[in-house]
Amino acid sequence: MKKKILVVDDEASLTRLIKANLERTGKYEVMTENQATKAIDVARHFKPDLIFLDVMMPEMGGDEIAAIIEEDPQLSAIKYVFLTAIVRKEETDPTGSMIGGHLFLAKPVRTDELISTIEKILGP
Repeated sequence: MKKKILVVDDEASLTRLIKANLERTGKYEVMTENQATKAIDVARHFKPDLIFLDVMMPEMGGDEIAAIIEEDPQLSAIKYVFLTAIVRKEETDPTGSMIGGHLFLAKPVRTDELISTIEKILGP
C-alpha cells in the first residue's frame, strides 16, 4: 500500500516537482496544497501519513498549521516535517535537523532527502 504524503508550500513549482519525483518511485500517493489556509481541509479529506510543511507562507505559517494538526483529534496522529529556506543547507544535518523539537529539512530539498525522511518516520 502506498504511503500518503501531503506537501504544503506556497511555491507551486516546488510542490509539483516534489509530487512528480515522489510518485515516480511508485511508493507514494502525493497531494499538494499551495494555500496554507486550505491545508487543514485537504489533510482531513486526504488523510495523509505524513505532511511536509513550509515554515513561511503568506496567509499562515507551517507552525500554525502544525498547532492545528496537533490539537485536532482527527489529525493529531499525522506526522509532519517542516521545510524551510530560513536555514542554509550547510547549517543542517543531511538527515534532518530540529526546530522546536520537530524535524525540518532545509530548502532546496533533494528527492533522496525526502525519501530518507519519509522512511525514517514511516518506515520503508
